[in-house]
Amino acid sequence: MIRFLLKGIIRDRSRSFFPGIIVSTGVFITVVMYCWVQGIFNDMFSVTARFQTGHVKVVTRAYHEEEKRLPNDLALLQSDSLSAALQQQYPQIIWKERIRFAGLLDVPDENGETRVQGPVFGMALNLLTRDAFDRKILDLEMTLTAGHMPDNTGEILITEQFAGRLNIQPGDTVTFMGMTMYGSMVMQNLRISGTVKFGISTMDRSTIIVDIETAREMLDMQNAAGEIVGFFRDFIYRNETAADLAGEFNRNYSHSGDEFAPTMLTLVDQGGLREIMSYTRTMMAVMIVIFMFILSVILWNTGLIGGIRRYREIGIRLAMGEPKDKLYFTMIGEAALIGLFGSAIGTVLGLLVAWYLQRYGVDLTGVMKNVNVLLANKLRAQITPVSYFVGFIPGMFAIILGTALSGLGIYKRSTASLFKEFEE
Repeated sequence: MIRFLLKGIIRDRSRSFFPGIIVSTGVFITVVMYCWVQGIFNDMFSVTARFQTGHVKVVTRAYHEEEKRLPNDLALLQSDSLSAALQQQYPQIIWKERIRFAGLLDVPDENGETRVQGPVFGMALNLLTRDAFDRKILDLEMTLTAGHMPDNTGEILITEQFAGRLNIQPGDTVTFMGMTMYGSMVMQNLRISGTVKFGISTMDRSTIIVDIETAREMLDMQNAAGEIVGFFRDFIYRNETAADLAGEFNRNYSHSGDEFAPTMLTLVDQGGLREIMSYTRTMMAVMIVIFMFILSVILWNTGLIGGIRRYREIGIRLAMGEPKDKLYFTMIGEAALIGLFGSAIGTVLGLLVAWYLQRYGVDLTGVMKNVNVLLANKLRAQITPVSYFVGFIPGMFAIILGTALSGLGIYKRSTASLFKEFEE
């Protein structure tokens, strides 16, 4: 039967040409859009995990509630012992202490007077160890654009864009002004060892990277950390595993009413990422449904036009005694074959474009200047296993539905009047 249908489709290409083009186009758009959204979605998760949340993160309960203002007065105390305990209890995770802070960066002139100032966001992590995990996770060697990595305490990295705005360069000395852990004023001279460019507008705008020991001395946070972030050793986020770890850890402290008791958060529990993930999945499902509806309407009209062109052929087959049900399902079988080949062609073309977008990306630096989301300026698509069959869902469903609706006219043909139709 399939062989018979294939011969009919190949010999009469008018049956398959336009429906095939419509299906291929719809599938192509579906595959490209899916891979594009998936790439942006995963890139946002990856960047957020590296620079802000980790795959899991331990903070005090009070710190979590006020996290947007970077409340180091609510930081974890005795962080070294807590970090060691976490490493022993959860060895599948790499645990690292971090401090995030904000303040004002003052640049003096040749007379030591203020030449320019700018608000600054700081990240403190382990920089002085050459094989430090934090240096690798942030790709600091790869993003270094001038100067060198910090070799001593008191040296910092500054983003290239921020340095350009303040007109400073490696070797210059700047003064950080902010608040210590205990609320007193701090003014600390820091030497710029190098400049970096992350390619993330939010980070490149006004960021400095400081060794954690320098930050502890500067902010009066000896043996304290704002947060302890954890990463799976293969850097692949597993939401269920992370949720189980967080649940187990938090149950051990659930009996404590202390606001300074530690609590563990997963990646999706921070920054509204769970809502973003749910919204993205919903939008993908809505997009596919919309494509199926639009393609079904177009293919329905195409089927009606094809039915008019094949009006005499269908009449002859009915006059020869072919059952209406068999003829109807034969047409649906033809549509399924056309949808299969059209979906395959559209998927291949879509994957080729997605591969190009995955490899080279699209640079949106100009658009991302005022964006406050942790997202790389160069957006890339991502091909996943789902990408290979997601286009078949609207492609197959739409053409089968369109043909099924247009083919209902077969049952309206009166067998008794068939020969009279032919005479006309």
